[in-house]
Amino acid sequence: MEKSIVTTGKTIDLAIEAALSQLGLDRDSVSVQVLQQAKAGFLGFGTQPAKVQVTYEVADPTPAPQAPKSALGSASRSKPKPAAAPAKKPEAPKAEAPKAEAPKAAPKAEPKAEAPKSKPRQPRPETPKAPKEPKVFAPAEPGSVEEKIEKFLTGLLRNMGSQAVPHAVKGEDNTYHVELVGEDLGYLIGRRGDTLDAIQHLCNYAINRDVEGHVRINVDAEDYRQKREDSLRKYARKKAQQVLKARRRTTLEPMNAYERHVIHATLQEMDNITTYSTGTEPNRRVVIEYVR
Repeated sequence: MEKSIVTTGKTIDLAIEAALSQLGLDRDSVSVQVLQQAKAGFLGFGTQPAKVQVTYEVADPTPAPQAPKSALGSASRSKPKPAAAPAKKPEAPKAEAPKAEAPKAAPKAEPKAEAPKSKPRQPRPETPKAPKEPKVFAPAEPGSVEEKIEKFLTGLLRNMGSQAVPHAVKGEDNTYHVELVGEDLGYLIGRRGDTLDAIQHLCNYAINRDVEGHVRINVDAEDYRQKREDSLRKYARKKAQQVLKARRRTTLEPMNAYERHVIHATLQEMDNITTYSTGTEPNRRVVIEYVR
């Protein structure tokens, strides 16, 4: 069951944050519809706050259990009790007959031998899963672009206090894939990959100054890029279904250019749905809109 609230703020972002704080939810759990843009006014007159409608899902209430009905009906309780039987007249005492001898007890049968009880089945031992084999990286050739990438990232990571090791591999179309290997890589990834994007941006800027042509470098850690892409596709389909149901557009949270491209590509073949981007970097967002 869906519910919604309307909140205001100086900007659309502040209005959304006010609703999320009131509901105790995160941005991925709600859909937002902009009802009114903020207006600055002139000399304090005509100022209007931004107004948004935030829709969220709540669990349907469960019906209260009914009390069991009594097995006895009113008719069965109202039946009259049977009349008491008349008392019998006392009979004259009869002469006692001679007691017969008690028959001899028959010999007890020997107890049958009990069949041996079957042993309970023991659970089969679970076969342990084979540990995931670590990737093996070939050392970079001296003087190659891979060596320059690894040297630059090694120095950058050491200045950040990380002992992670970068491994660069050349792909297609002059693209290089770099994987950071080590422990405690979470802070190198950052919130929604922000730190990882910054490392990638610095690496592209530094390496392209020293090589001929233009190379593209993708930096990843613990397969975060693939996991994030799968999560974005699932998120985009969920929001598109909400737009189809409500027949109203919704605006997603700010994303970088690559993440916006994933949203557009996921929904480009969906019927009655169109997507476009709005705003300026770094707050550029994707809008999902219903079309007939």
